[in-house]
Parts: sequence; C-alpha cells; structure tokens
Amino acid sequence: MTAASPEPRVEEPAERASRDHLRTRSDGGRAVEYPPPPEPLAVGVYDNHTHLEIADGALPLDVHEHLERAASVGVVGAVQVGTDVATSRWSADVAEREPRLLAAVALHPNEAPVLEAAGALDDALAVIDELAARPRVRAIGETGLDFYRTGEDGRDAQFRSFEAHIDIARRHGLALQIHDRDAHDEVLETLRRVGAPERTVFHCFSGGDELARVATEAGWYLSFAGNVTFKNAETLRDALLATPRDRILVETDAPYLTPVPLRGRPNAPYLVPHTMRFMAGVLGADLDELCAQVASNTRAVYGAWHDEPVRGASG
Repeated sequence: MTAASPEPRVEEPAERASRDHLRTRSDGGRAVEYPPPPEPLAVGVYDNHTHLEIADGALPLDVHEHLERAASVGVVGAVQVGTDVATSRWSADVAEREPRLLAAVALHPNEAPVLEAAGALDDALAVIDELAARPRVRAIGETGLDFYRTGEDGRDAQFRSFEAHIDIARRHGLALQIHDRDAHDEVLETLRRVGAPERTVFHCFSGGDELARVATEAGWYLSFAGNVTFKNAETLRDALLATPRDRILVETDAPYLTPVPLRGRPNAPYLVPHTMRFMAGVLGADLDELCAQVASNTRAVYGAWHDEPVRGASG
C-alpha cells in the first residue's frame, strides 16, 4: 500500500520574514556551495556569535535551515548578533520566534563614526537601549574598538559608543560582547575605567597569551572562532593554551572565518564541530569533556536558551 504524498508545508509569515536576509556579504558573496556537514558532536555546544542575516554562497540558507543543520551535528543553539540598528532589530525579532536563538544587539565600532558624522549616534544608541530590555536579548554586542578600519579622526566616536554600550549592558544586567581589532590596550583601559560587566566576552579573540591571561584573570571569557585553525595562527593557539577551561567559548562569526579545511567556502553554525575538534587537539582534551565545559560556560554567560532570562550583576 502506497502512502499518500504529504501536503506541502505552508510557511508562516514569521518564517517568510526570516528568509528575507537584510544584506549580503560586503564582497558580494561567493558563488560556492556550503560544505557538507561534519561528524556530529556527541555533546551539544552553542555558537556564541553568528550573523545569520548575512546571505552567502551560491544558495543562501534561511534561519530555519541554518539551525536545522546545526542541530543535526550537535550545535544546539546560537547567539545572533546585530551590528547596527537594522540588524539589531532583526536579531531581537528572530530570537523571539526561534527558541534555538538568543540575540545580541549593538552598533559595531565602525558604525559609530558614520553615525556621529550624521548626528544620529545618540538616537541609534537609544534604540539599542530599548532592544536591550527584550527578554531574548541576552548581550550587548558586538561593541568595542576597531583601529584597523577606522582612523584617528573616528576614534572619539568609537570610544563614546563603546562606553555607552558598556553602560547599557550594566544597567540591563546583560553580557557584553567585545569587538577588539588592533586596539587591545585601549579596550582594556576602557573596560577598567568604565567598569566591565561581570560577563564580558572577547568575541573572535585576536590577542596572544599575555592578553588571554590578563582578560581571564579579570574573570572575562574568550571566544575562539575558526581562525584558530589557520596555519599562521600560532599566537591564537598560544592564547587558547593560556585560557582556563572555564573561560573558553566557541563561535563561527559566520559567514566569515570558515575553519580549516574549508577556508574559502561559506561558514555557518553547523561547522562549529570542526573548530571544537581542533581546539580539543590543541589542548590535549577529551572532546566530549571540552564540549560539556564550553556549553556550561556559554550558559553561564547568556542563561539557558529555553528558560526565562537571568539578569546578572552589573559588575
């Protein structure tokens, strides 16, 4: 007896909205396919920092497809990160519809000088402050300092924006996700002077073992991305070795920083197992034990994905 063909599934409006990516990669995307899924992890972990609003590859994935692929390989949740008003609103909205996502909202440091020049920085910061009150928003980020793309004429705006984001995180009891590029000393000085939130994360950690020791001695977390697998990334591997296990997080920063051996192809949360296996090898750690520790660390920073938010101390 032949089973009847299933009726085609009708997308809900919220699902259709999740397919409407806000932007494509700044390099126009790449006409390449997503890699095949890796061997699943036996112990689930979370992608601590991803940008699912950015379409990439020959056949971009929607949010549901990203998360289904992730779940199939043991990546049980992700933090969707905003970088301006539009992507922060989108991140907060999609996290309310999707229980496998939490949101982080902020103005990227390279946005701050542009907004300041237009007289719009204060209004944009006010929107971030409003979004921070939503229960599925669990972090302010990515914020910080970027002296690689912004020259000295834009640094005052970056400092002002960074300090405002720290204040927002503290007032709302949220974690802080740091973007730090070519500005290690200035980021540390700002965090010490203004007062870092208790749960502060260096997203896509880019320093060496000395910065790793300074940051973790302050109680902060270091999040390692696919670039820790790159051949020329000995400094990052030294930092990983210097980081206590209870301060390690993992992320993709998708669609960027695709791990070895898949460089040049689109990145996505379902590729986290490549980075986890590589880190376990560097650390000489049992993979399952490291996954359990990283998952516990992630929940300590953001709270549980399916429970009511835990608003932490301001630090």
